Amino acid sequence: MASHLIDFLLIGNNFGTPEMREVWSETNRLHQQIAVEVALALAEGELGVIPAQAAQAIAERADASALSIEEIAGNAAQMKHSLMPTLTALQKQCGDAGEYIHYGATTQDIVDTGTILQLQHAFDIIERDAGVFAQELKRVAKKYQYTVMPGRTHGMQALPTTFGFKVAVWLDEFIRHLTRLRDIKPRVLTGNISGAICTYASFGEQGPEIERRTLNKLGLNVPNIGWQSARDRISEFASVTVLISGTLGKIGNELYNLMRTEINEIEEPFSAGKIGSTTMPHKRNPAALEGLASLTAPLFKSASLIYESMHVEHERDAMSWRAEWIALPEVCIYLSAQLQNAIAILRGMTVNEQQMLANLHLQGGLLLSEKVMFEVGKKLGKQTAHHLVYECAMKAYEQHRDFKDVLLADPVLARNCSAAELEQWLDPTNYIGCAPQKVDDVIRFAEQSGLLPDTVGSRV
Repeated sequence: MASHLIDFLLIGNNFGTPEMREVWSETNRLHQQIAVEVALALAEGELGVIPAQAAQAIAERADASALSIEEIAGNAAQMKHSLMPTLTALQKQCGDAGEYIHYGATTQDIVDTGTILQLQHAFDIIERDAGVFAQELKRVAKKYQYTVMPGRTHGMQALPTTFGFKVAVWLDEFIRHLTRLRDIKPRVLTGNISGAICTYASFGEQGPEIERRTLNKLGLNVPNIGWQSARDRISEFASVTVLISGTLGKIGNELYNLMRTEINEIEEPFSAGKIGSTTMPHKRNPAALEGLASLTAPLFKSASLIYESMHVEHERDAMSWRAEWIALPEVCIYLSAQLQNAIAILRGMTVNEQQMLANLHLQGGLLLSEKVMFEVGKKLGKQTAHHLVYECAMKAYEQHRDFKDVLLADPVLARNCSAAELEQWLDPTNYIGCAPQKVDDVIRFAEQSGLLPDTVGSRV
């Protein structure tokens, strides 16, 4: 019976995807470890380290799907070892050739390299979904390139912007994430077959060649030197998942706030029959957005556990190593849920353009105080203009008056500004700066990066 939310049938898909859970399942872990053992045997057979006939027999007979995890687990309870029961079962499966299984290798060679094979699959999923999400960001940014809305700082309305500009900032951020994934991939997807303390002593002079051939067969990169005591690869991967998750959590929280009843500028996808509350029938809660934002904190905590694994004593210890076993699947599974959720949100999100426009006028023109100040400053000087416009802005705010009326009531401003000029200056659509242009700039850069998937076939 499942005891972790990740594996719950009822709510497990809120915390991960079936695809990513399968990558980190106990069954797949076993399959990848057996794959490493087979590749090692074949490499050693080619080099005459073990009989070629035995290597071929191991390759033909080794079948992870035919092994009983329950039986292996029972033996593990007796042996108090994480890999030896698997080797015993594999030896039995391969008959006489089983004597040559795991020849010269140490447990961590197999477990680490098997983990990297799992991580290779996870990496592909994350790259794919991050690319699709970036493509969706591009689409939304372009669609709402000219959709004017209030920009906010410190939680308060600041200046007009466009929704497309807001999304383009996220797109640019995600292109950096995709670049990071591309850059770390060869470093992270590196195996390790070097013996007990990485000196190849058990393999003899052919040790480095055995490692090279084994890892080549597995499609993994070859290290310069054994990394059993150097866990930076795993931590670097965790660091990039932290950055991606951080962006996704920020986006989820931002859209959550824009969906507030009083703001009402966006709404997450809604489908018939979706329940917002067990007691308030009217509720259409931001459940998907909350789910998106909520997974960043646990991912951060799991990643911090991975960082702890960098503290290794001497050439190897299991205290730090086991932290990766716990946390690496978690960061991948949490991130898979966030990415899939984020893609679905962008594809089904409603953007309330009319409400964005209405919110621009909530403060009776105060949102454009900067524009007025700079225009008046052309006539009276910037500092003088700031003082005059500030006094009018505070009066309009505190007396709940229209900003334009207060400006025209000021004798100095009335002599230097016409009602027609103020009308133009207080139009939020006239003060969005280079926002639309920057959307195009970001999209152009994203397309030139070569990191976005083709539009056709990018939907997951």
